[in-house]
Amino acid sequence: MIKEDSSPYEKYLPLVAAVAMFMQSLDGTILNTSLPSIAEDMNYSPLEMQSVIVSYTLTLALFIPLSGWLSDKFGTKRMFMFAVFLFTLGSFFCAISVDLITLNLSRILQAIGGSMMVPIARLAILYQYPRNQLLKIMNYITIPGLLGLVVGPSLGGFLSDNFSWHWIFLVNLPVGALGIFLAFKIMPNFKNTVGKFDILGLIYFSTALVLVTFALEVSSVGINHYSLVLGLVAAAVLLFILYYKHFKKTPKPIIDLNLFKIRTLRIGLLGSLITRFGISGLPFLLPLMMQVGFGFSASKAGMMLLPSALTTIAIKPWIVRLVKHFGYRNILISNTLFLAVIIFVFSFMQKDTPLMYYILLMIAYGAFTSIQMTAMNTISLADLNDDQASGGNSLLAIMQQLSISFGISIAALVLAFFKDKMDFYHGDLVTAFHLTLITLAVLTALSSLTFTKLKNGDGEKMSE
Repeated sequence: MIKEDSSPYEKYLPLVAAVAMFMQSLDGTILNTSLPSIAEDMNYSPLEMQSVIVSYTLTLALFIPLSGWLSDKFGTKRMFMFAVFLFTLGSFFCAISVDLITLNLSRILQAIGGSMMVPIARLAILYQYPRNQLLKIMNYITIPGLLGLVVGPSLGGFLSDNFSWHWIFLVNLPVGALGIFLAFKIMPNFKNTVGKFDILGLIYFSTALVLVTFALEVSSVGINHYSLVLGLVAAAVLLFILYYKHFKKTPKPIIDLNLFKIRTLRIGLLGSLITRFGISGLPFLLPLMMQVGFGFSASKAGMMLLPSALTTIAIKPWIVRLVKHFGYRNILISNTLFLAVIIFVFSFMQKDTPLMYYILLMIAYGAFTSIQMTAMNTISLADLNDDQASGGNSLLAIMQQLSISFGISIAALVLAFFKDKMDFYHGDLVTAFHLTLITLAVLTALSSLTFTKLKNGDGEKMSE
C-alpha cells in the first residue's frame, strides 16, 4: 500500500467519511415521501414512479464491486472526489428533470457516484488507522448515516409540502461541495497494487447482483410474475457459478472469494445480511402503518421516527465501552434479541396508543440499532490486513446494499401475504401490519444464532 501524498489535516479523515455516509443515507430515504409530489408534477401515476428507485438500486449493485479496484488503482482521494462530483452532478440533473426518462437517467448518474463514495471513504480509513482505533472511528462515522436514514422521510415530506420536490435533490449540492473540499484538504491518496482489470469477472458478478436486486424490486412492488422472479434468480445463480469458476483461475479477481475464509469477516457479513432482513423492514413498515392503517399525516408519521435519531447520537459514546466490556460475541447475540423484542412490541401499536409509548419504543429502537450497526460493521473488518482491506470493504458494501433491499422486499412480501392471502381476521389492514411485524421479530431473533459462531476473544484488537 502506497501513501501518495499527505495532509496536515489527516486526523479529520473520519469527517470526510461522515459526510459521505450522510449524503448516501439521506438520499436513500428522502425520495420515498416525495414520489407522489414528483408524480403529480410530471403528470404520472405514483405507481409509475417505482423506476426512480429501481434505476438507482440496480446501478449501485452494478458499480459497487468496481469501487475497490478503482480506488486502489487511481488513489482514494482522486476517486472519492470524482465519486462525490458525480453524485452531486446527478443530483442537480435530477432537480431539473422534466419527465420520468430524464429523471431516471439522472438517478443512474447519481448512483454511479453513490456506489463509490462510502466504500472508498471507509477504505481510506482502513488504510490510515491501526485496527485498535477502528471501532471508535467507525462508531463515529455511522452517526450521520443513521441520522440520514431517520431524518430523510421527515425532511422529504417537509420540503415537498412547503417548497417543491426539487429541493430534495438541491440540498445535495452544498453538501457535495463540502465533501469535495474536505476530501481535497484532508484525505490522503492511498494506492495499492492491483492486477489487470478483471472485466469478465465484473460482468459475471455485477450482472448477478443486478438480477438479484431486480428480482427483489419486482417482488417488493407486488408484481405477481413469479416466473419472472424465479427466472431472474436462476440466471443470477448461474452467473455466480460462472464467476466462481472464473475466480478459481484468475490471479487478481474483482472480488476475492478467499476472503470468506476469514472467520470474523464471514460471520460478520452473514450476520449483517440476516439481521437486516428483519430490522431493515421496520423503517419501511412503521410510516406505512401510521399513514395507511392509522390515518396519520405524512409529516406526523415522519416525525415519529425522530426520537430514534436523537438516541443514535446519545448512545454513541457508550458503544466502545460496551463492546470492550462484554465483547463482540455477547453484544451481538444479546443486542439482536433485544431488537427482536422491540419489533415484536411494535406489533401492539394501535391508533389510540399514547404518544409516549411511540417515543419510548423509538428511543429503544435507535439505541439498539446504533449498537448493532457499529458492532456488525467493525467485526467484519477486524482481521483484514492492508492487502485484504479493499476486497473485504467491497464485500461489506455489497452485503449492506443487498441486505437493505432484502429487508424492504421481505417486509413488503410478508405484508402482501397477510393482506391478500389470509382472511381469518376479515381483511383488517392493521392486523396485517401487526402480523408482519411479528414475523420480522421472529426472523430477527433467529438471526442471533449466526453470532454464536463468534469466539469470546474475536475483535479484541478493535477495542483495545
